[in-house]
Amino acid sequence: MAEKGQIRIALAGNPNCGKTTMFNNITGAKQHVGNYAGVTVEKKEGHTNFNGRDLLFIDLPGTYSLTARSLDELVARNVIVNDNPDVIVNVLDASNLERNLYLAAQLLELEKPMVIALNMADVAEEMGIKYDFKKMAELTGATIVSTVGRTNIGTKELLEATISVAASQKAPGVTVNYGDLLEGKIAELVAALEEAGTVTYPLRWIAIKLLENDPDVVEKVKGFANTEAVLQKAAAIREEIKDQVDLDIVFQEYRHRYAVEVYNQSLTQAPKEIETRSDRYDKILTHRIWGLPIFMVVMYLLFAFVNIVGGIPQGWIEDGFAALQAYVVQTIPEGQLQSLVSDGIIAGVGAVLSFLPLILLLFLGISFLEDTGYMARAAFVIDRVMRACGLHGKSFIPLLLGFGCSVPSVMGARILDNYKDRMVTILITPFMSCSARLPVYILFANAFFPNGWDSTFVVFSVYFLGIIFGVIFAKIFRKFIFSGEAEPFVMELPPYHLPTLKATWLHMYERAKLYIIKAGTFIMAASILIWFITAYPMDVEYSKDYDAMKEQVAQEYEVKDAATLAQFGITADDQKEAVDKIVEDMKSTVQDATDAAKNAGEDEPEVAVEADSAAPELFNSIKDQNEKLFPAAWAMYKNSVNLDAENDKIDKEQAAEKIEQSYAASFGKAINPVLEPLGFDWKMGLSLVAGLAAKEVVISTLGTIYAVGGDDQNPAPLTEYLQNDPHFSPLIGLTMMLFILIYPPCLATLAVIKRETGSWKWVAFMFFYENAFAWIACFIFYNIGKALGY
Repeated sequence: MAEKGQIRIALAGNPNCGKTTMFNNITGAKQHVGNYAGVTVEKKEGHTNFNGRDLLFIDLPGTYSLTARSLDELVARNVIVNDNPDVIVNVLDASNLERNLYLAAQLLELEKPMVIALNMADVAEEMGIKYDFKKMAELTGATIVSTVGRTNIGTKELLEATISVAASQKAPGVTVNYGDLLEGKIAELVAALEEAGTVTYPLRWIAIKLLENDPDVVEKVKGFANTEAVLQKAAAIREEIKDQVDLDIVFQEYRHRYAVEVYNQSLTQAPKEIETRSDRYDKILTHRIWGLPIFMVVMYLLFAFVNIVGGIPQGWIEDGFAALQAYVVQTIPEGQLQSLVSDGIIAGVGAVLSFLPLILLLFLGISFLEDTGYMARAAFVIDRVMRACGLHGKSFIPLLLGFGCSVPSVMGARILDNYKDRMVTILITPFMSCSARLPVYILFANAFFPNGWDSTFVVFSVYFLGIIFGVIFAKIFRKFIFSGEAEPFVMELPPYHLPTLKATWLHMYERAKLYIIKAGTFIMAASILIWFITAYPMDVEYSKDYDAMKEQVAQEYEVKDAATLAQFGITADDQKEAVDKIVEDMKSTVQDATDAAKNAGEDEPEVAVEADSAAPELFNSIKDQNEKLFPAAWAMYKNSVNLDAENDKIDKEQAAEKIEQSYAASFGKAINPVLEPLGFDWKMGLSLVAGLAAKEVVISTLGTIYAVGGDDQNPAPLTEYLQNDPHFSPLIGLTMMLFILIYPPCLATLAVIKRETGSWKWVAFMFFYENAFAWIACFIFYNIGKALGY
């Protein structure tokens, strides 16, 4: 037992047995709970205190066996044999017990104290299944506890049993009988291991693994002294009996017989219903013809839900940051500090954080689909497409994770036993648009396709296009780089059930926490850097004297105002003040109407201010209250608006000239010859380069650039800046989305690819081929669109 009385508990079980749900229930760990194989790809730990004892739970990867054919099986086995936990809690699916007992048979061979949590007892009861727990305990040597992890039933009893078994340190004392021939050979090897006297692992387990020729165990034994004779003896025995038994499968057969025996002897009432409710649902959702269209509709509705519903709180957040910017401008004296806080930090970080509701809703939807069991069906439906391009159907699992984040997606490829399948999956993973890309897509879609359903269709199309590209490149890689037959796909379909509120909440909380931390650290740092290179150098040599231009315009309008007042016979100071008051009322009326239109999602009022323009109906009430002075006030209003427009034009020209001489513009223009054929200007090029660090930085970069060059007094959402930028158009917006879909993932993903492939060669290959393909695809798309007049 660990120091200070801590009990170390390894939580083991098959995928979809509810193991990770129980882990979260017990420890409160903020870990994703999925309903398909391979979610947990690394060891996870969580603490809890129960009855005054400190319990450390280690959540092992979900595995069907401990044969170490895949990395997740190897991780699970090594934690048990190397980290030496005090007790193993083996979580079994009570509704599918016979298959689950195969792993239990292998765990027994490790000779560790063990508790069996017979989970999903409610599903088994619904199916009419009943067990004799006493008989099961006798046959397995483990303590049996009935649980329902989804509703936290039996958790207290499980913890009590775990503490009791850990205290006794009593191993199950049950072994799988492998028949007279094998048992004799196992005994010979155990004797040889005892004679060597150096191996610290369970000797019977080592003997069995040496007869199975397990490469990992062979290497472990080589690491001990005096084991050369043991290894030679194991090789000799294998050679001696190879014609009598098939050593590749014989041990699996005996373990399966043991699992069937325990199941049959423990079963007191067999399932009543042959066709379950899940079977009936699967007839529709996994239908050979309708399964794929249903999946497409489900995904489309998910994106519509995220975009349309998420757009409401997104607008609130945008308005909040705009108000915060205005407050900063009013509070902090004009200068570099004001610009840094307003244009750098608030504009950059605020642009990213405004998409938080959409990220939360995306993960809410994905979590719901995973936890109900539907995503496992989606993997089954997609298998035909996967096989057509030479991929293992199991590749869908890590690729699906890619819609959340590419890092766990690349790591999730570990569940693929075949090296070629694993490499192809890793290389096409970036085509699955991660959640960091979603805000960028929605930004451009909402800017140039403001209708909610139109923008939803655009975003869905980009996601779907990524899947198509992934399939195409998988076919290419499988044919020319990793040729060979794809392995058959076998996957368990868990029963449907409603996800728990706690699991969904933990999932969303964790994503929100990570997103906010990223925005408050990495993206803030990136925003400050982008602000610096956009705002500097400060001492710009302008081509024009903008201050003189403003002064000249002011003088021209002073003359024009005097002439206007004289035209209407306004000479007295009190009359002039009254006219000024009416003009202010008119401006307030326009502003109120504009705000109301924005809140209602309607078109903003337009007030024509040409020389011959008549007063709009919007001012009728003001006109009725000031009949005599209104004609003069209307003329003065037009002068005032036109003066503001002239000054605004000069300000924009000055800001544009300043930003064109910034370090950012210099860098953007340096790479512009490469990107100009795609319709991109230096701002887009700079944002794409910055986006290599993290895709959200594309938004913060554009937000900072436009804020530095924009109107500090009237900050606007980034979508408005994009809509008003003459360099942007719907075609260029779509081209940007296409480029962001294809070009390389973030640096964190590239680092994980290096770790998983063990070579910088594949990182360089991915970086080159995705950049090259992004450029070629966008060049073709942009120029075709241009030729068609878009």
